[in-house]
Amino acid sequence: MPKVSLDIPSELLGDLKTHVGDEKKFISLADAIRTACRKMLDQLDSIDEFHGRR
Repeated sequence: MPKVSLDIPSELLGDLKTHVGDEKKFISLADAIRTACRKMLDQLDSIDEFHGRR
């Protein structure tokens, strides 16, 4: 799996970390970011379909 490096505002990173860990929604920060990317791509696909671009 390719690795990606990015800069992220500390406020956003802090918000993400509140959802990561034992007994929380995501097992790791990487899992949270992958899930967010997948959801965003699904939303973009829906928008494209709505506008007849797919």
